[in-house]
Amino acid sequence: MIKIAVIPIDNRPICYDLIEDVLSIDKSIKLFMPEIKYLGGLNKQSDTNKIFEFLENLDNVDFLIVSLDTIAYGGLIPSRRIEDNYDTIKQRIEKFKNIAQKKAKSILAFSSIMRISNNNINEEEKFYWAQWGKRIFDWSYYLHKSEVEKSYNCVINKIPEDILQDYINTRKRNFEINKIYLNWAKEGFFDTLIFSKDDCAEFGLNVKEANELQEIINKNNIPEAFIKTGADEIPLGLISRALAKNQNIKINPVFLEKNSTSLISKYEDISIEKCTEGQIKLAGCAIDKNDFDLEMIINNFKLEQGDLVLGDIINSNDNEIILPSNNYFIADVNNANGSDNSFVKNLFKKKNDNFFGYCAYNTSANTIGCSLFCAIVKFLAVKNNSFNEIAFKKIQFIRFLDDWVYQALIRKFVRKNEPDFIQALKEKENDLNEYAKEISKFLDFPPDKIKYSLPWNRSFEIRIKLN
Repeated sequence: MIKIAVIPIDNRPICYDLIEDVLSIDKSIKLFMPEIKYLGGLNKQSDTNKIFEFLENLDNVDFLIVSLDTIAYGGLIPSRRIEDNYDTIKQRIEKFKNIAQKKAKSILAFSSIMRISNNNINEEEKFYWAQWGKRIFDWSYYLHKSEVEKSYNCVINKIPEDILQDYINTRKRNFEINKIYLNWAKEGFFDTLIFSKDDCAEFGLNVKEANELQEIINKNNIPEAFIKTGADEIPLGLISRALAKNQNIKINPVFLEKNSTSLISKYEDISIEKCTEGQIKLAGCAIDKNDFDLEMIINNFKLEQGDLVLGDIINSNDNEIILPSNNYFIADVNNANGSDNSFVKNLFKKKNDNFFGYCAYNTSANTIGCSLFCAIVKFLAVKNNSFNEIAFKKIQFIRFLDDWVYQALIRKFVRKNEPDFIQALKEKENDLNEYAKEISKFLDFPPDKIKYSLPWNRSFEIRIKLN
């Protein structure tokens, strides 16, 4: 029995439910997580006292996968918002260290490099982002660009001094906390430490901080500390890494648009090929195009990645799908924020023999990390005769219903009905259930009842529960 404890980023389905559902594919894994009610959300912090209580009650688990943002700030979104000072947060994370080192044989952790969103939407930021967010992004971008290119910074700073100083102080606090984690990594406290870059541009203070952290890693020769583009998929990659250790899993990535692998996805700063290679490395696997265990089919974009939410470009792969005879799984990144509708329809015309999973969640890194996680868990479960087929079909049913039906086909309607998101979702339940019949046929998996909800009362996250 493998014992894994996970402290998620927050209470979103992709951060909590997905981990439960995927790990249930392997009957030899016992999962421990704090109760979901103690985790943070869009407008609340995690209950750190309850998180510490959860840690105290652990009994020598094999792996602890932890979101350090949850410990330090109460979650990913609170990391950008809370007013706690450096000393308060330092005391909190040191308490975590003292407990955790007694409870787990191996600790794999991740912390975010605070993002800078290029808009005036303050849904996940401090209140002033609604007025000054875009200007803060521009100020950050051109400040860093001028330093890199040794050019004159001609940006006129019209951001109020108190707001800009608050923003700088919050960044500096989080950056100094991240440097503490590197000291711990140097001591050997972490088996793996990831710093995640979310919503990156070519320049910006977040990019500058990532470069400085990388310099510390290189200078101190910390081999198990990495900078990765992405966010929500990082814990999935770390769980994969823990399970894949010493298993020598080899993956063959096959891009459907072979001449477009150097292109960069939306919301990312590296090519789709480098993104794929990085996620495979994070998951503790090797790339091998000849002798491999799993073939990874990547439905990538030919010219530019589409976006099913913004709708400026929506890509469609109408080509016939030729599936391999060996074990395969699919990362559908032709569009951000959901599935390629034509691709899924063509896939459903095929038999799902040797099928190890599908994902099309949000960004390319999200999708690739999520698809790897499911495929690796199934591969090891089959190998060790501990495979739960019903659990595998359940999580794939949810992924198709979420990534394809909801994100690609229904979400636009729900989003347009702001703020009555929940009512709009109810109006579309019949449509969701009709498409669910197609998924049931493909997977040979008919759930008795499906429940839908929007846990953060916005269109992005849908929670799908099956009976």
